[in-house]
Amino acid sequence: MKKVILRKNEEHRIVKGHLWIFSNEIHTLEGSPETGEIVTVFDAKNNLLGSGFYNKHSLIAIRMLSENEIEDLDSFFCLRLRSAYELRKTIYPSRESFRMVFSESDFLPGLIIDKYNKTFVLQVYSAGMEKNLELLIKILQEEYSAENVLTKHEAYFRTLEGLPEDNQVFWGDARKEIISDGSLNYEIDFSQGQKTGFYFDQSDNRFFIEKISSGKNVLDAFCNSGGFGLHALTAGAASVTFVDSSHIEIEKVKKNYELNSLTGAVEYLSEDVFDFLEKELALNKKYDLVCVDPPAFAKNKKTLKTAEKGYEKLNRLALQVINTNGFLVTSSCSFHLKKNEFLTIVAKAAKKAERKIQLIHFNEASLDHPKLVSMEETSYLKFAVFKIFE
Repeated sequence: MKKVILRKNEEHRIVKGHLWIFSNEIHTLEGSPETGEIVTVFDAKNNLLGSGFYNKHSLIAIRMLSENEIEDLDSFFCLRLRSAYELRKTIYPSRESFRMVFSESDFLPGLIIDKYNKTFVLQVYSAGMEKNLELLIKILQEEYSAENVLTKHEAYFRTLEGLPEDNQVFWGDARKEIISDGSLNYEIDFSQGQKTGFYFDQSDNRFFIEKISSGKNVLDAFCNSGGFGLHALTAGAASVTFVDSSHIEIEKVKKNYELNSLTGAVEYLSEDVFDFLEKELALNKKYDLVCVDPPAFAKNKKTLKTAEKGYEKLNRLALQVINTNGFLVTSSCSFHLKKNEFLTIVAKAAKKAERKIQLIHFNEASLDHPKLVSMEETSYLKFAVFKIFE
């Protein structure tokens, strides 16, 4: 047995349900565990805390898997994957595409699996999960009829774990898929685009925008595949202007618009969103509803102050191009920016824009992104809707 004993009083987070043990919290290692191996963890008094994957190259030295010893990893993975899958099918019974596994939140730390029909796209941020990829893929094939299995990692997190950055197609190919979010269809091209191919975390929030879109002139900025604007059109928006700096994403929006046989005036612009908003402000152009869903401005604590300035500027510009009685739909996926800080930034932006705003709705990630109360790291997305009072 490969055994890890923690320093005195370093077990408190783990006992409360946190799943990360940092390298400076370890007192002794017994059995010379190698990176990617399962170790059994004990506190300083030799009480069993559970089992986890060990990585001697990472600040997160152990990612806890279970409160018990793990004797059969195959059965363990099967049970955890089944639990995760059944939760999604309970929440979204008619959908075949969703985030099937959300890492620590599904007690499979360091593993993300997005399901696109019979195509499964993985992001692996644990050396232990990397070591057992063949086993995971075998389960996906045998239990979930996987036809295609591939990876689309974020290099930043792989580097922190000491893992290579390259992506692979492990089974089948990286063909295109047409998926449904329960209402609209999207063409997913796994050879292009960001994340695993689609932002499932905003799925539920896209439906909310339908409540406030009818008859409105809408701006969907940082539109990516166009989800917010397309849902606005579904609800009878008078027009939608799609803006994204990526020409590839704009072409995807066009395809998705056609795919859903939507009507309503549309405009597609491949431009920097900040530059676009400043031009619209100079032209005194106004919209009834503005949605800003930017990428994470803060990857770590060091960049938080700069990110805060970016969020404030973005929301100020957005507020300045919204008609009275219009709506601002704004998001942040920066984990290091907390809810109250985000709302404070929007309030500051409103003051600078000389707009009075009402918060009418706040949400986090969609239901296929469960959270652990004991791990704030599993909660990252902020989604807020404001009415412009005057």
